[in-house]
Amino acid sequence: MTESEIIRGCQRGKAKYQKELVLRYSPQLMTVARRYCRDDHAARDVLQEAFIKVFRAIDRYEPTGAFPAWLRRIVINAALQTKDKASYQREQTNLDAVAHPLVAPNVLSQMGAEELIALIQQLPDGFRDVFNLYVLEGYSHDEIADMLGIAPGTSRSQLVRARQKLQAMILQREKECYVKRVG
Repeated sequence: MTESEIIRGCQRGKAKYQKELVLRYSPQLMTVARRYCRDDHAARDVLQEAFIKVFRAIDRYEPTGAFPAWLRRIVINAALQTKDKASYQREQTNLDAVAHPLVAPNVLSQMGAEELIALIQQLPDGFRDVFNLYVLEGYSHDEIADMLGIAPGTSRSQLVRARQKLQAMILQREKECYVKRVG
């Protein structure tokens, strides 16, 4: 089944095509959802909500861009809509003094993707969202600000703090690995 056939079948409300869309795109969209959620359960909830939105909006889909990018945007929006926007302001004041650790370059290369995703999931919600949108999705701070309902300066400071917090977690992981090797 081609992507165009799936889209047309979904636009006609055919369950066979809807099922194919879910089966084909769920793995990559779950990866996107996991980047914005603390655990797999929350990511599955976001993904389910996103598919509901996809099926409601697919009649309005315009094939001007890549279909997977359109789906990804819906997943990101669904994930962001599940969060309390006020949390961004709380996080901005709670973690003002994060250290600037130096992380050895080989540490990241030794980490697997799953380990890195797990660390990113541990970031506070606002930090994680801005980090994902800027670093992984490529949005500008102005675009992030519009999406999250925050100021562009808040987006910039959230990104700086997210990177600092992530560096601190990686450094802690490096220390723990060193203690296990030596101990």
